[in-house]
Amino acid sequence: MNGILKRGLHQGINVTWTLGKVIFPITLLVTILQHTPVLPWIIDFLRPMMEMIGLPGEAAVPLVLGNALNLFAGIAAIISFDFTVKEVFIMAVMLSFSHNLFIESTVAGKVGVNGFLISAIRVSLALIAAMIINVTWNGGIEMAKYGMIGTQDVALDSWGMIVLAGLKKAIGAIIQLAIIVILLMVIMQFLREKGFLITLSNRLEPLTKVLGVSRNTSMTLVTGLTIGLAYGAGLMIHAVKEDGVSKKDMYLAMLFLVACHAVVEDTVVFIPLGIPVWPLLLIRLTTAIILTVAVSFVWNRIDAKKRKEKMNEHSHGTI
Repeated sequence: MNGILKRGLHQGINVTWTLGKVIFPITLLVTILQHTPVLPWIIDFLRPMMEMIGLPGEAAVPLVLGNALNLFAGIAAIISFDFTVKEVFIMAVMLSFSHNLFIESTVAGKVGVNGFLISAIRVSLALIAAMIINVTWNGGIEMAKYGMIGTQDVALDSWGMIVLAGLKKAIGAIIQLAIIVILLMVIMQFLREKGFLITLSNRLEPLTKVLGVSRNTSMTLVTGLTIGLAYGAGLMIHAVKEDGVSKKDMYLAMLFLVACHAVVEDTVVFIPLGIPVWPLLLIRLTTAIILTVAVSFVWNRIDAKKRKEKMNEHSHGTI
């Protein structure tokens, strides 16, 4: 048992270091940018786009902050304005697909998946979903009630205080990351060495078959669904080294997770905003499954065509 604990701690520290090198500087940079004209300029630039998806110009604030930072920053901005239930629901769906964009997309790139592609997919899903909801849903015109959520704004009067606040936020993010990842890697090591991981993979085989991925990606999918994309990516980094996850499976699993990850946390946090959360969960899960299955189908057809062409070339060469 001590050996399993040591090996799990070692893997957890390695993964934390890999992800921390991305999370720390980006968190610090974005925090500092909040206190410069950069983010306000982005917000003004996006106002015309907000109108295209049925949102007022003020919606650019939570969307920019949610994408630049995290869901909590986006929610904190939402409750600073008066929005209708429909407007809040549209923003909730968009932020569910596309939030914490810089960190999560960059971390996803650490497993060999193109970070720019991941960002483009997430933003595209958010915009498409917003357009569809805006056109198809005629309800939600009443003003949203935000319950007991409150914000605590601290005035930062100098660049020293701004940098210090950024450092605190970045260090806090790393500590939280380390606690979750190290604990997770210890559990993973125990499950791996005791054979539970193989049993779990076998039981999840129907899901992996539907998605078109190998069984050795099942734990990554489960982790990403329950904990989040960043931590799922951390496990995938480990899985690539230990379990021989193929490039195709990496892309498909990450594609599924960018559309639907941290489904429990990312759904529960929107409950106090007074919006219907079950449709939010259903939209994300359905989109993830359809998107992944479709890409897997196309990918398999392309691979089959290449193999057929290669066989024909070999046959002609033999003749």
